[in-house]
Amino acid sequence: MANEDAHSNELDALAAIPWVGRAVLLVDLDAFFASVEQLDHPAWRGKPVIVGGHADRRGVVSTASYEARKFGVHSAMPSATAERLCPEAIWTEGHYDRYREMSGKVMAILYDETPHVQQVSIDEAFVDITPTSVNREHPILVARRIQERVEQLGVTCSIGLGTTKSVAKLASDMDKPRGLTVVMPGSEANFMAPLPVRALSGIGAAAEKKLHAIGIETLGDLANADDDVIIGLLGKAGRVMLDRARCEEHAPIEPDDEVKSVSNETSFAVDLTSRDDIEAAIATMAAKVGRRLRRKGLLGRTLALKVRYADFSARSTQRPLGEPCDDEFVFKDMLFDMLDDLWQPGLALRLVGVSVTGFDQSNESEQLSLFDESDPSDDGVSRRDLQKATDRVKERFGESALRYGRELRMHGTDTGTTSKNPADYK
Repeated sequence: MANEDAHSNELDALAAIPWVGRAVLLVDLDAFFASVEQLDHPAWRGKPVIVGGHADRRGVVSTASYEARKFGVHSAMPSATAERLCPEAIWTEGHYDRYREMSGKVMAILYDETPHVQQVSIDEAFVDITPTSVNREHPILVARRIQERVEQLGVTCSIGLGTTKSVAKLASDMDKPRGLTVVMPGSEANFMAPLPVRALSGIGAAAEKKLHAIGIETLGDLANADDDVIIGLLGKAGRVMLDRARCEEHAPIEPDDEVKSVSNETSFAVDLTSRDDIEAAIATMAAKVGRRLRRKGLLGRTLALKVRYADFSARSTQRPLGEPCDDEFVFKDMLFDMLDDLWQPGLALRLVGVSVTGFDQSNESEQLSLFDESDPSDDGVSRRDLQKATDRVKERFGESALRYGRELRMHGTDTGTTSKNPADYK
């Protein structure tokens, strides 16, 4: 409590200092999936909760509550390892619709504050709350209000506040859960300098290794490095990393409404080896993609199939669709043909994925004439009517509420792992 009071007093003091320049928040929901499960199951509160796939089906951890993290459990860890580290944990598979509902409520709170919101995942969003001539409220006060309103929903968030997206992101990771870390204008360099280069968004293991090889260990080292050296080492990404490390990035914060692809992929607990099982998996993925396309009002022009083999290598192939399409009954048979490019008897597959790309918003008007009169049955019900009815049932009762015959064949064969891909919740 004393620490909380001290931090609150520190924020009060900072809020008395005028904010000069841009103000960016990164709002990060704390252990989001696990927090929602604890909200919905009061008996689980205060206990280690893991949302993840089955240990005996090659599952991985999607999210672990902070109680489970004390045992060393973390996201993307194999479920079998998590079980050994925290044998008393409460395990649950993910509940997509519930997470999407809660995420939507949080995003609504952010949009109440400003239209400048950029959701980057199911549980993260950047928010631009730069003071203006019309609204001079101090950004710290806005951040505190957002935290309070989110907590009223039954979950919590950690927030980073700074003058750039990179600073806000780094700050949001400093104090979890329920943290609010403020990097005041003018103090960015001192804040970032001691942090390891890997902390910066966009620097992965390969880039980190290259930077370490030339003696660049920290963001301070990177900020002071020669431009030509870094760009020569990292290519075009080097320019971006230098701008971020020097707090010179100016990327706007705005909704990214352009959908570049609609996809679904699933890893399987046991490798698929028969064509019937693989086609059933493809049909299941295709049905999910078709439903998402219709939900978004999108028609795609390019179809792609991806597989991952037992040795973890992966291949994909794609083909143009004859006409802009959102109908899995149309592209399912194409996918079966495309399978011949990637698979032959004797090969085992651990993952199958389907995606549709090449969207043209102007195609939306074609949808009516393209499908409404297709495949009418004796009682006048078209395939389009059937799809719409199926979509409504699944939207209301969940993905598993209704399945076609091929989909039933694959029920229970996946790892049970919950994705954090925002596309899976839209």
